[in-house]
Amino acid sequence: MIIVLKPNCTVEQLKHFTDGLTHDYNVKVNTWVGTQSTVLGLIGDTSVIDIDYIAAQDFVESVKRVQEPYKKANRKFHPDDTVIELPGGQRIGGGTLSIIAGPCSVETEEQICEVADRVKAAGAQFLRGGAFKPRTSPYAFQGLKAEGIELLREARKKTGLPIVTEIMSAAHLPLFEDVDIIQVGARNMQNFELLKELGKIRKPILLKRGLSSTIEELLMSAEYIMAGGNEQVILCERGIRTYETYTRNTLDISAVPILKRLSHLPVVVDPSHASGIAWLVEPLAMAAVAAGADGLIIEVHNNPAKALSDGAQSLTPDQFDRVAKRVFQAASLLHAEG
Repeated sequence: MIIVLKPNCTVEQLKHFTDGLTHDYNVKVNTWVGTQSTVLGLIGDTSVIDIDYIAAQDFVESVKRVQEPYKKANRKFHPDDTVIELPGGQRIGGGTLSIIAGPCSVETEEQICEVADRVKAAGAQFLRGGAFKPRTSPYAFQGLKAEGIELLREARKKTGLPIVTEIMSAAHLPLFEDVDIIQVGARNMQNFELLKELGKIRKPILLKRGLSSTIEELLMSAEYIMAGGNEQVILCERGIRTYETYTRNTLDISAVPILKRLSHLPVVVDPSHASGIAWLVEPLAMAAVAAGADGLIIEVHNNPAKALSDGAQSLTPDQFDRVAKRVFQAASLLHAEG
């Protein structure tokens, strides 16, 4: 249930009202104070609440029941966009385009530092790199693990770029204490025990959509994290499995405006995993910007032909220079028109 209060509602009235709701109906009340109004989101069994009684209060503007099972991720509960801000001033959301770029896998210090230098020079605000790698084949390169995270820290030290890397298990959380944004991969989107643990920390989580997951299932996974107290969630559309075999996955570009309509959380798009083909990254990135994405996550490798994983979808630094320039130009034009 969502209750919108009138602007003239006093602090005393708000406290008395919310205390009464909590005591009388055993519901949790989330309060969002905006520039125009105050919104109360009631979570729990609201079926016994008399909606007419609530609407009759002098300071209540409107009341409506929420049908969607996700509450904290729901825009109805939180009308304004959420902006993820890092201590260094980097932001995801809020009307600016953010780019997360780097190799699929961290391989050597020379490799990750060289790529970090190049993507930063091209305008990327975040460095991605896989330390733990979930691979379809047990014989494929599984990542450098703890050593990979250490190399990412080294690249951050040299460039100042915040680091983004994927977690595979809650048991690895101690290794991620100095990681700026923790990524949950598509295969772990519904690893609910992991999501619960990530809800206990206060660090941004980049949550990728599962290969065959619906939009509602993605939002429910975000809800698991937010229900634990961590509301710093970034949604990522990275392509879903369809009948098409030409591309690695099929980018669901419609998911971007749908997610932006349903949720206040920022949305980024991964055109690299969506296509699996390097030359498709640019047009898909442009489409994502046009659809309203808050950011892009793009794989960049200094020598894709010799990459230990996903070389076919990785851009060279020179290619990334061109793509970054074009998407920033497109974002500026859209922002100016908007």
